[in-house]
Amino acid sequence: MDGTLLLQKGRAFLALQPFSVLIGAELHALSVGRCELQLPVTPGILQQNGFVHGGVVSYAADNALTYAGGTALDGAVVTSEFKINYLRPAIGERLIARAEAVHAGKSQAVCRCDVFVVTDGQEKLCAVAQGTIVRLPAKPSTS
Repeated sequence: MDGTLLLQKGRAFLALQPFSVLIGAELHALSVGRCELQLPVTPGILQQNGFVHGGVVSYAADNALTYAGGTALDGAVVTSEFKINYLRPAIGERLIARAEAVHAGKSQAVCRCDVFVVTDGQEKLCAVAQGTIVRLPAKPSTS
């Protein structure tokens, strides 16, 4: 599939996710096995100490992993499992999650993701994640 068409299709799927729309997530890049998801840091996604809430950092990693795996498997997918390590508090203006498929088989892809926080134009790694993305079974025909 053409890269521009793939990105458009990915953005359309993101627009169907109410939580993604609520927090202002944007799909910046999408190619087979790779994804870059960004979102602005706003007061509504912070926890009590002023850091981006870990659940939002986790969301960014999970969604980027799933896009990377979905494009590698070329089909409808879900996250089967993932692990995240928080390295530093996410304090800044923007989160960037960059994911790539490390291995893709017939029904699952193992992917990794680095999550950065941007402060004064500088990216700082704040979390790393790895996950398994699985292909959804085909829907049975209703005839």
